[in-house]
Amino acid sequence: MSFSSIAVVGAGLAGCECAAKLAQTGLAVRLFEMKPQRFSPAHTNTDFAELVCSNSFRSDAPDSAVGLLKEEMRALGSLVMDVAEGTRVPAGKALAVDRALFAQEMTRRTQALPNLQVERREIINLDDPALEGCDCVVVAAGPLASDSLAASLWAHTGEHLYFYDAIAPVVDGASVNMDIAFRGARYNPEDTDYLNCPMNREEYFAFREALVTGDKAATKGFEEEIHFEGCMPVEALAERGEMTLAFGPLKPVGFTDPRTGRRPFALLQLRAENTNMSMFNLVGCQTKLTHPEQARVFRLVPGLETAEFVRFGSMHRNTFVNAPEVLNPDLSLKAAPHIFLAGQITGVEGYVESAACGLLLGLILAARTQGRKFALPPAQSALGSLCNHLRTPAKRFQPSNVQFGLMPELGERAKKANRKLMYAERGRAAFTAWRQQEGL
Repeated sequence: MSFSSIAVVGAGLAGCECAAKLAQTGLAVRLFEMKPQRFSPAHTNTDFAELVCSNSFRSDAPDSAVGLLKEEMRALGSLVMDVAEGTRVPAGKALAVDRALFAQEMTRRTQALPNLQVERREIINLDDPALEGCDCVVVAAGPLASDSLAASLWAHTGEHLYFYDAIAPVVDGASVNMDIAFRGARYNPEDTDYLNCPMNREEYFAFREALVTGDKAATKGFEEEIHFEGCMPVEALAERGEMTLAFGPLKPVGFTDPRTGRRPFALLQLRAENTNMSMFNLVGCQTKLTHPEQARVFRLVPGLETAEFVRFGSMHRNTFVNAPEVLNPDLSLKAAPHIFLAGQITGVEGYVESAACGLLLGLILAARTQGRKFALPPAQSALGSLCNHLRTPAKRFQPSNVQFGLMPELGERAKKANRKLMYAERGRAAFTAWRQQEGL
């Protein structure tokens, strides 16, 4: 079945990426965005593609799974990757962006697309009158889809899944005590992209104790608190053991405290939030502490004694479907094949993965409207491995970031020292062959 008019619900990363690919193909697209009529619990401004959890798109390293995924997206003409590159801020080997500039440019670029009509209104459910006349509907409302839209989706799937996600605080860079904090990246003191707050043994254990005993924001009484393993609240990690943080987000490996000439017992990193490096994100410190407790607890970290908080951390519910059970390989609902899902609601996790999912769906729908068969990317590629994750039945399906573990095994001959590089090289070759086959 081909489509002549497509509705995309949600102007987040996946929605914008999908709408852009469809509009560029010449299809008529109606993009619905509920802001400013209504905001989710985590969003604060009216722009498209607002980044709420972090300003980082993670590693750009060519031998990392997420680096490989970004490489594949760039090759497919990703709008998100193009805008991210133009609004990036210093972050060592990672791709981080100025959140405000990124969202502004995503909004400008998306609204300027040919064949695309933006409608600022909330879609209440999948039978909303505003969707009449659209041959198919792409639900890219994100993991913070409204209760009414989520309920409508569950009516088609019979599934209702969620996990809790936490956001890290952001502080004013001018309020960081640079007599204690120092610049540098792991193993590279010449890199000035990060600020580092070193802790001795006593300071670390005092900080950990404050995290464990601090007042937490309450969740709804009828919901079980389920956390995504890749984005655990820092206090939840602290509760797992006395040294969990020191071997995790606060590990000091690769750093030397210039005051002592020795490796600190633990270390908290701060990553630039904007291009002029006036605001910094507390890396790995996503939290569900109450706002007063965040101010008290994080000021226990040496260098943050008088920190001014530009934004406090928070926790919100993320909703996703049991993709292997309810989605077809083309991301359409088995119970309603004219409805497609894109982004984190499908069960991919992360900014890059969400955008990649939207980009892929745009390619799938474009091919269908042109009467072309479309083969999904191979499982050896980063994009293909995400598709495979959404098709693989599991006793308890959980969202996943892109990782080499989602790809087929290399075999016993692969040496541990160069396994990542071998995965990346194999993925790169498979993806290139697939692009040539599909004429992309």
